Amino acid sequence: MKNFKIKSYCKVNLSLRVLKKLKNGYHSITSLITFCDLYDVITISKIEGSKDKINFSGTFKSGIDIKSNTITRMLGLIRKKKLIKNQFFKINIQKNIPHGSGLGGGSSNAANLLNYLNLKTNRKKKLKIASQVGSDVPVCLQRKNTFLTNNGKKMFRFKSKLSLDLLIVYPNLTCATEKIYKKYKHKGSFRDSLHFSAKTKLFNFLKKENNDLEDVVVKTYPRVGELIKYIKSQKGCNFSRITGSGSACIGVFSNKRNAIYAKQLVKLKHPNYWCVVSKTI
Repeated sequence: MKNFKIKSYCKVNLSLRVLKKLKNGYHSITSLITFCDLYDVITISKIEGSKDKINFSGTFKSGIDIKSNTITRMLGLIRKKKLIKNQFFKINIQKNIPHGSGLGGGSSNAANLLNYLNLKTNRKKKLKIASQVGSDVPVCLQRKNTFLTNNGKKMFRFKSKLSLDLLIVYPNLTCATEKIYKKYKHKGSFRDSLHFSAKTKLFNFLKKENNDLEDVVVKTYPRVGELIKYIKSQKGCNFSRITGSGSACIGVFSNKRNAIYAKQLVKLKHPNYWCVVSKTI
């Protein structure tokens, strides 16, 4: 059977606002999301038999439940809806994106699998399937440039690319999204949608923005706060914050050279931390 290789890109939350807690226990959020040139590699082929063969490899394969993950949940849901019948797959995911980092690796994997299957269903139903696997999956399903999303439902896509130079640092901490949200205490004030009209205004706006979950993450893991401050102090860093519910921290730099130099300094200070210089796509 022919193997297909798919690049499963990671997402970055440039800002994240928690708007309110919903009756079902989840939270309504609005977030400015982009994607960068860091990716997992999914190798997939159709096989004969009655069972999928799913394997994880790569730097960040540990910590992933082989029996219950975004890939198995996506396949299970699609089969439950009878959108595929009598077809099974051999899938290997080379994990280059840290697990539990807020970079959306698992969500991106599920979204790319859904796109690969090319189901005979409309866009609305496809997005509904994606949302049932995870709140970030609909976002990853429509990966292109940068856009504002409210829980993956209402999306606004920018026409132009931001072309940001990023330093991404993972301090070897797994942040459980559910745990972080449970600790978050809503400030009680509803903040309206974000408004901007040009790239320069958007960038200036981002420098003043924040991630509402950051305080919770820093209180839970103080070294994340120390890392954010250290990244911010580097030459050419415009702003630094966590992405998603953490623990990965991003620094947005004025150019690639400054980002590379900052990476070298972070590695000297924290040799065990995982660092990569990346660019938005």
